[in-house]
Amino acid sequence: MQRDTLVSFEGVVKSFGTFVAVQKMDFEIKKGEFLAIMGSSGCGKTTTLRMLAGLEAPTEGTIRLSGKPINHLPTWQRDTPMVWQSLALFPFLNVRENVEFALKMRGVGKAERRRRAEQWLDRMQIMEFADRNIAQLSGGQRQRVALARSLVVEPEILLLDEPLSALDAALKVRMQSVLKNLQRETGITFVYVTHSQSEAFSMADRVVIMSRGVIEQIGTPQEIYGAPRTRFVADFLGSSNIFSGKVLKATTSAIEVETPDGPLTLTGQLAAPPRAGETATITVLDTKTHLSVTRPAGQTNVLPVRVIGEEFVGATATVYLETGKGQEIRVQKSHDELAGLPLDIGQELFAHWSPADGHLVAGA
Repeated sequence: MQRDTLVSFEGVVKSFGTFVAVQKMDFEIKKGEFLAIMGSSGCGKTTTLRMLAGLEAPTEGTIRLSGKPINHLPTWQRDTPMVWQSLALFPFLNVRENVEFALKMRGVGKAERRRRAEQWLDRMQIMEFADRNIAQLSGGQRQRVALARSLVVEPEILLLDEPLSALDAALKVRMQSVLKNLQRETGITFVYVTHSQSEAFSMADRVVIMSRGVIEQIGTPQEIYGAPRTRFVADFLGSSNIFSGKVLKATTSAIEVETPDGPLTLTGQLAAPPRAGETATITVLDTKTHLSVTRPAGQTNVLPVRVIGEEFVGATATVYLETGKGQEIRVQKSHDELAGLPLDIGQELFAHWSPADGHLVAGA
Protein backbone atom coordinates (compact mmCIF):
# COMPACT_ATOMS: atom_id res chain seq x y z
CA MET A 1 0.00 0.00 0.00
CA GLN A 2 1.37 3.39 -1.05
CA ARG A 3 1.41 5.86 1.84
CA ASP A 4 1.62 9.64 1.77
CA THR A 5 4.58 11.39 3.36
CA LEU A 6 3.80 12.81 6.81
CA VAL A 7 7.29 13.95 7.92
CA SER A 8 10.34 14.81 5.87
CA PHE A 9 13.88 15.58 7.01
CA GLU A 10 15.60 17.67 4.34
CA GLY A 11 19.35 18.18 4.76
CA VAL A 12 18.97 18.19 8.54
CA VAL A 13 22.15 18.61 10.62
CA LYS A 14 22.43 18.95 14.39
CA SER A 15 25.61 20.15 16.07
CA PHE A 16 26.44 20.81 19.70
CA GLY A 17 29.41 23.16 19.49
CA THR A 18 32.04 21.36 17.42
CA PHE A 19 30.37 17.95 17.89
CA VAL A 20 28.08 16.89 15.03
CA ALA A 21 25.40 14.66 16.55
CA VAL A 22 23.41 14.23 13.34
CA GLN A 23 25.06 14.57 9.96
CA LYS A 24 23.18 15.64 6.84
CA MET A 25 19.97 13.65 6.98
CA ASP A 26 17.37 13.14 4.27
CA PHE A 27 14.50 10.71 4.84
CA GLU A 28 10.72 10.53 5.03
CA ILE A 29 8.23 9.11 7.49
CA LYS A 30 5.03 7.82 5.91
CA LYS A 31 1.56 8.49 7.22
CA GLY A 32 0.24 5.58 9.27
CA GLU A 33 3.50 3.61 9.47
CA PHE A 34 5.39 2.27 12.46
CA LEU A 35 8.96 3.50 12.02
CA ALA A 36 11.76 2.43 14.37
CA ILE A 37 15.04 4.32 14.64
CA MET A 38 17.77 2.17 16.13
CA GLY A 39 21.48 2.21 16.83
CA SER A 40 23.95 2.09 19.68
CA SER A 41 24.26 4.83 22.32
CA GLY A 42 25.42 8.14 20.84
CA CYS A 43 24.40 7.34 17.26
CA GLY A 44 21.99 10.31 17.01
CA LYS A 45 18.67 8.49 17.20
CA THR A 46 17.32 10.32 20.26
CA THR A 47 18.58 13.67 18.94
CA THR A 48 16.63 12.99 15.73
CA LEU A 49 13.47 12.30 17.75
CA ARG A 50 14.00 15.41 19.89
CA MET A 51 14.30 17.58 16.77
CA LEU A 52 10.99 16.20 15.52
CA ALA A 53 9.41 16.90 18.91
CA GLY A 54 10.74 20.47 18.97
CA LEU A 55 13.02 19.88 21.95
CA GLU A 56 16.10 20.56 19.81
CA ALA A 57 16.40 22.90 16.83
CA PRO A 58 18.21 21.72 13.69
CA THR A 59 21.51 23.49 13.04
CA GLU A 60 20.84 23.19 9.31
CA GLY A 61 18.05 21.92 7.08
CA THR A 62 14.28 21.71 7.33
CA ILE A 63 11.84 19.38 9.05
CA ARG A 64 8.37 19.32 7.50
CA LEU A 65 5.15 17.96 8.99
CA SER A 66 2.32 17.48 6.48
CA GLY A 67 4.40 19.52 4.02
CA LYS A 68 4.80 22.54 6.31
CA PRO A 69 8.15 23.57 7.86
CA ILE A 70 8.06 23.17 11.65
CA ASN A 71 11.59 24.29 12.59
CA HIS A 72 10.23 27.49 14.11
CA LEU A 73 7.27 25.91 15.95
CA PRO A 74 7.58 25.38 19.72
CA THR A 75 6.86 21.93 21.14
CA TRP A 76 3.32 22.74 22.28
CA GLN A 77 2.27 23.80 18.75
CA ARG A 78 3.49 20.68 16.93
CA ASP A 79 0.99 18.02 18.03
CA THR A 80 3.85 15.52 18.40
CA PRO A 81 3.40 14.02 21.88
CA MET A 82 6.18 11.83 23.25
CA VAL A 83 6.24 8.80 25.52
CA TRP A 84 9.48 9.13 27.46
CA GLN A 85 11.85 6.44 28.63
CA SER A 86 11.12 7.61 32.20
CA LEU A 87 7.39 7.95 31.31
CA ALA A 88 7.35 11.34 33.12
CA LEU A 89 3.99 10.72 34.77
CA PHE A 90 2.84 13.21 37.41
CA PRO A 91 3.11 11.60 40.88
CA PHE A 92 0.77 14.17 42.43
CA LEU A 93 -2.10 13.24 40.05
CA ASN A 94 -4.04 9.98 39.97
CA VAL A 95 -4.30 7.84 36.84
CA ARG A 96 -7.38 9.57 35.40
CA GLU A 97 -5.95 13.03 36.08
CA ASN A 98 -2.68 12.11 34.36
CA VAL A 99 -4.57 11.09 31.24
CA GLU A 100 -6.76 14.21 31.38
CA PHE A 101 -3.81 16.58 31.75
CA ALA A 102 -3.09 17.26 28.06
CA LEU A 103 -6.79 17.83 27.39
CA LYS A 104 -6.97 20.28 30.30
CA MET A 105 -4.03 22.23 28.84
CA ARG A 106 -5.96 22.48 25.57
CA GLY A 107 -9.00 23.93 27.26
CA VAL A 108 -11.26 20.89 26.94
CA GLY A 109 -14.21 21.02 29.36
CA LYS A 110 -14.26 18.88 32.51
CA ALA A 111 -17.04 16.50 31.42
CA GLU A 112 -15.51 15.95 27.97
CA ARG A 113 -12.04 15.46 29.52
CA ARG A 114 -13.36 12.77 31.81
CA ARG A 115 -15.27 11.02 29.02
CA ARG A 116 -12.27 10.89 26.69
CA ALA A 117 -9.84 9.92 29.44
CA GLU A 118 -12.03 7.06 30.62
CA GLN A 119 -12.52 5.93 27.04
CA TRP A 120 -8.74 5.51 26.70
CA LEU A 121 -8.31 3.98 30.13
CA ASP A 122 -10.90 1.39 29.12
CA ARG A 123 -9.16 0.83 25.80
CA MET A 124 -5.84 0.30 27.57
CA GLN A 125 -7.54 -2.07 30.05
CA ILE A 126 -6.65 0.01 33.11
CA MET A 127 -10.04 1.59 33.89
CA GLU A 128 -10.11 -0.17 37.28
CA PHE A 129 -7.02 1.85 38.31
CA ALA A 130 -8.48 5.27 37.39
CA ASP A 131 -8.44 6.59 40.96
CA ARG A 132 -5.11 5.08 41.99
CA ASN A 133 -1.91 6.94 42.66
CA ILE A 134 0.80 6.37 40.04
CA ALA A 135 3.12 4.88 42.68
CA GLN A 136 0.60 2.06 43.24
CA LEU A 137 0.89 0.78 39.66
CA SER A 138 3.17 -1.86 38.16
CA GLY A 139 5.64 -1.00 35.41
CA GLY A 140 3.34 -2.30 32.68
CA GLN A 141 0.36 -0.38 34.08
CA ARG A 142 2.38 2.84 34.14
CA GLN A 143 3.34 2.22 30.51
CA ARG A 144 -0.34 2.04 29.60
CA VAL A 145 -1.11 5.26 31.48
CA ALA A 146 1.68 7.06 29.59
CA LEU A 147 0.33 5.78 26.27
CA ALA A 148 -3.24 6.78 27.15
CA ARG A 149 -2.07 10.26 28.18
CA SER A 150 -0.36 10.77 24.81
CA LEU A 151 -3.09 9.22 22.66
CA VAL A 152 -6.09 10.88 24.32
CA VAL A 153 -5.38 14.03 22.26
CA GLU A 154 -5.67 11.91 19.08
CA PRO A 155 -2.39 13.07 17.52
CA GLU A 156 -1.37 12.37 13.95
CA ILE A 157 2.03 11.14 15.12
CA LEU A 158 3.31 9.66 18.40
CA LEU A 159 7.00 9.72 19.40
CA LEU A 160 8.36 7.01 21.70
CA ASP A 161 11.83 7.22 23.26
CA GLU A 162 12.87 3.72 24.45
CA PRO A 163 9.64 3.36 26.48
CA LEU A 164 10.16 -0.35 27.26
CA SER A 165 13.77 -0.22 28.43
CA ALA A 166 12.94 -0.46 32.14
CA LEU A 167 10.64 -3.48 31.82
CA ASP A 168 11.57 -7.13 32.37
CA ALA A 169 11.85 -9.43 29.36
CA ALA A 170 8.39 -11.03 29.60
CA LEU A 171 6.62 -7.69 30.09
CA LYS A 172 8.53 -6.18 27.16
CA VAL A 173 7.15 -8.85 24.84
CA ARG A 174 3.59 -8.23 26.04
CA MET A 175 3.95 -4.45 25.65
CA GLN A 176 5.39 -4.87 22.16
CA SER A 177 2.17 -6.63 21.19
CA VAL A 178 0.10 -3.86 22.83
CA LEU A 179 1.99 -1.15 20.95
CA LYS A 180 1.81 -2.83 17.56
CA ASN A 181 -1.90 -3.62 17.86
CA LEU A 182 -2.59 -0.08 19.09
CA GLN A 183 -0.77 1.43 16.13
CA ARG A 184 -2.66 -0.74 13.66
CA GLU A 185 -6.04 0.00 15.23
CA THR A 186 -5.59 3.77 15.43
CA GLY A 187 -3.63 4.33 12.22
CA ILE A 188 -1.48 6.87 14.08
CA THR A 189 2.10 7.17 12.87
CA PHE A 190 4.51 5.81 15.49
CA VAL A 191 8.18 6.84 15.56
CA TYR A 192 9.97 4.58 18.00
CA VAL A 193 13.57 4.99 19.16
CA THR A 194 15.35 1.94 20.54
CA HIS A 195 18.72 0.22 20.77
CA SER A 196 16.99 -3.18 20.75
CA GLN A 197 16.91 -5.11 17.49
CA SER A 198 14.19 -7.45 18.75
CA GLU A 199 11.89 -4.52 19.59
CA ALA A 200 12.46 -2.75 16.28
CA PHE A 201 12.15 -5.84 14.09
CA SER A 202 9.08 -7.25 15.85
CA MET A 203 7.01 -4.05 15.65
CA ALA A 204 8.19 -1.73 12.87
CA ASP A 205 7.08 -1.52 9.26
CA ARG A 206 10.43 0.10 8.45
CA VAL A 207 13.65 0.47 10.41
CA VAL A 208 16.26 3.25 10.30
CA ILE A 209 19.72 2.13 11.44
CA MET A 210 22.07 4.94 12.50
CA SER A 211 25.77 5.13 13.37
CA ARG A 212 27.69 8.25 14.44
CA GLY A 213 24.96 10.58 13.21
CA VAL A 214 24.64 8.90 9.81
CA ILE A 215 21.78 6.79 8.45
CA GLU A 216 23.38 3.49 7.43
CA GLN A 217 20.25 1.83 6.06
CA ILE A 218 16.47 2.23 5.86
CA GLY A 219 14.22 -0.68 4.98
CA THR A 220 11.79 -3.30 6.19
CA PRO A 221 13.08 -5.66 8.88
CA GLN A 222 13.18 -8.42 6.27
CA GLU A 223 15.24 -6.33 3.84
CA ILE A 224 17.77 -5.26 6.46
CA TYR A 225 18.08 -8.70 8.03
CA GLY A 226 18.59 -10.51 4.72
CA ALA A 227 20.58 -7.86 2.86
CA PRO A 228 22.58 -5.50 5.13
CA ARG A 229 23.77 -2.56 3.02
CA THR A 230 27.04 -1.87 4.84
CA ARG A 231 29.52 -3.78 6.96
CA PHE A 232 28.43 -1.71 9.96
CA VAL A 233 24.83 -2.91 9.60
CA ALA A 234 25.94 -6.54 9.26
CA ASP A 235 28.15 -6.21 12.37
CA PHE A 236 25.46 -4.35 14.32
CA LEU A 237 22.76 -6.93 13.66
CA GLY A 238 25.11 -9.78 14.54
CA SER A 239 23.11 -12.30 12.50
CA SER A 240 25.60 -12.77 9.65
CA ASN A 241 29.02 -14.28 9.21
CA ILE A 242 31.26 -11.73 7.49
CA PHE A 243 34.21 -12.46 5.20
CA SER A 244 36.48 -9.91 3.50
CA GLY A 245 39.20 -10.36 0.90
CA LYS A 246 40.51 -9.52 -2.56
CA VAL A 247 38.28 -10.11 -5.57
CA LEU A 248 39.75 -12.79 -7.82
CA LYS A 249 37.11 -12.48 -10.52
CA ALA A 250 33.67 -10.92 -10.85
CA THR A 251 30.74 -10.79 -13.26
CA THR A 252 27.18 -9.56 -12.93
CA SER A 253 26.15 -13.05 -11.78
CA ALA A 254 29.06 -14.28 -9.62
CA ILE A 255 32.16 -13.18 -7.75
CA GLU A 256 35.04 -15.05 -6.15
CA VAL A 257 36.86 -13.55 -3.18
CA GLU A 258 40.18 -14.71 -1.72
CA THR A 259 39.91 -14.61 2.08
CA PRO A 260 42.51 -15.60 4.71
CA ASP A 261 40.70 -18.96 5.00
CA GLY A 262 40.52 -19.57 1.26
CA PRO A 263 38.39 -18.60 -1.77
CA LEU A 264 34.65 -17.99 -1.33
CA THR A 265 32.04 -17.71 -4.08
CA LEU A 266 28.81 -15.73 -4.29
CA THR A 267 26.21 -16.05 -7.05
CA GLY A 268 23.19 -13.94 -7.89
CA GLN A 269 22.26 -10.75 -9.69
CA LEU A 270 24.95 -8.16 -8.92
CA ALA A 271 24.04 -4.70 -10.19
CA ALA A 272 27.53 -3.24 -9.59
CA PRO A 273 30.08 -6.03 -9.09
CA PRO A 274 33.52 -5.02 -7.77
CA ARG A 275 36.57 -5.28 -9.99
CA ALA A 276 39.29 -7.90 -9.72
CA GLY A 277 41.87 -6.81 -7.16
CA GLU A 278 39.44 -4.70 -5.12
CA THR A 279 38.47 -5.54 -1.56
CA ALA A 280 34.99 -7.01 -1.12
CA THR A 281 32.94 -8.30 1.77
CA ILE A 282 30.51 -11.20 1.66
CA THR A 283 27.95 -11.93 4.39
CA VAL A 284 25.93 -15.08 4.98
CA LEU A 285 23.22 -15.45 7.61
CA ASP A 286 24.05 -17.74 10.52
CA THR A 287 20.78 -19.56 9.81
CA LYS A 288 21.99 -20.29 6.25
CA THR A 289 25.36 -21.62 7.42
CA HIS A 290 25.47 -25.40 7.88
CA LEU A 291 27.68 -27.85 9.76
CA SER A 292 28.87 -31.35 8.93
CA VAL A 293 31.36 -33.86 10.29
CA THR A 294 32.82 -34.61 6.85
CA ARG A 295 33.67 -32.24 4.02
CA PRO A 296 30.73 -31.98 1.57
CA ALA A 297 31.81 -33.32 -1.82
CA GLY A 298 31.84 -31.01 -4.82
CA GLN A 299 30.75 -27.92 -2.89
CA THR A 300 32.28 -24.46 -2.70
CA ASN A 301 32.29 -22.29 0.43
CA VAL A 302 33.52 -25.00 2.79
CA LEU A 303 35.65 -24.00 5.79
CA PRO A 304 37.28 -26.29 8.37
CA VAL A 305 36.29 -25.02 11.83
CA ARG A 306 36.45 -26.06 15.46
CA VAL A 307 33.77 -25.62 18.13
CA ILE A 308 34.52 -22.93 20.73
CA GLY A 309 31.11 -22.64 22.38
CA GLU A 310 27.36 -23.23 22.26
CA GLU A 311 24.38 -21.18 23.44
CA PHE A 312 20.82 -22.45 23.87
CA VAL A 313 18.03 -19.95 23.21
CA GLY A 314 14.56 -21.46 23.39
CA ALA A 315 13.83 -23.58 20.33
CA THR A 316 17.20 -22.83 18.72
CA ALA A 317 20.87 -23.06 19.58
CA THR A 318 23.82 -21.01 18.38
CA VAL A 319 27.13 -22.79 17.84
CA TYR A 320 30.27 -20.64 17.95
CA LEU A 321 33.17 -21.81 15.82
CA GLU A 322 36.60 -20.64 14.76
CA THR A 323 38.44 -21.09 11.47
CA GLY A 324 42.10 -21.99 11.17
CA LYS A 325 42.93 -18.29 10.74
CA GLY A 326 41.03 -17.32 13.89
CA GLN A 327 37.82 -15.92 12.38
CA GLU A 328 34.71 -16.57 14.47
CA ILE A 329 31.66 -18.09 12.77
CA ARG A 330 28.16 -18.56 14.15
CA VAL A 331 25.67 -21.22 13.15
CA GLN A 332 22.08 -21.00 14.40
CA LYS A 333 19.86 -24.05 14.04
CA SER A 334 16.97 -25.84 15.71
CA HIS A 335 17.89 -28.51 18.23
CA ASP A 336 16.66 -31.18 15.80
CA GLU A 337 19.01 -29.91 13.09
CA LEU A 338 21.97 -30.09 15.46
CA ALA A 339 21.05 -33.47 16.90
CA GLY A 340 23.75 -36.04 16.21
CA LEU A 341 26.53 -33.51 15.61
CA PRO A 342 29.47 -33.71 18.03
CA LEU A 343 29.60 -30.23 19.53
CA ASP A 344 32.17 -30.62 22.29
CA ILE A 345 34.65 -27.75 22.70
CA GLY A 346 37.53 -28.31 20.28
CA GLN A 347 35.55 -30.63 17.98
CA GLU A 348 36.57 -30.21 14.33
CA LEU A 349 33.75 -29.77 11.80
CA PHE A 350 33.09 -28.19 8.41
CA ALA A 351 31.01 -25.01 7.98
CA HIS A 352 29.48 -24.56 4.54
CA TRP A 353 26.76 -22.67 2.64
CA SER A 354 25.38 -22.27 -0.85
CA PRO A 355 26.91 -19.51 -3.03
CA ALA A 356 23.35 -18.30 -3.66
CA ASP A 357 22.85 -17.62 0.06
CA GLY A 358 25.64 -15.06 0.30
CA HIS A 359 25.20 -11.29 0.11
CA LEU A 360 27.66 -8.69 -1.22
CA VAL A 361 28.03 -5.72 1.12
CA ALA A 362 28.28 -2.39 -0.68
CA GLY A 363 31.29 -0.18 -0.18
CA ALA A 364 33.18 -2.66 2.00
